[in-house]
Amino acid sequence: MNELAVILGWVGIYGVMALGAIGSIIGCAVAGQAAIGAMMDVEGGYGKFVGVSAMPSTQIIFGIVVMFSLTQPVTPANGGALFAIGTLAGLALMLSGIWQGRAVASCIAAAKDKPEIFGLSLAPAAIVEG
Repeated sequence: MNELAVILGWVGIYGVMALGAIGSIIGCAVAGQAAIGAMMDVEGGYGKFVGVSAMPSTQIIFGIVVMFSLTQPVTPANGGALFAIGTLAGLALMLSGIWQGRAVASCIAAAKDKPEIFGLSLAPAAIVEG
């Protein structure tokens, strides 16, 4: 049983980064697909769409920060706590990355038809970041 607690502790430490990466991957893919679709509809100025489509990639940076803050010797006494903290934080980062990608995709879809609202339409994606 002690070995399981230690293994779960290590999963918690590194799982937060992995789950943040999964959220970043999905969010960037969704936003990137929207950026590609917008490029087909507009004549120019689509560099901002490509740039903002990378916004969900910050979730992996947060995952790395949490991973380093959790890094410590894993014992049977703290393994369960490390697993719970890492897993829950990782799930939060993953969901944040996915929903931020959706918010960015909505921003791109709105801004391609009405470019003057680009900054304002980006606000929901920035709120999801928080």
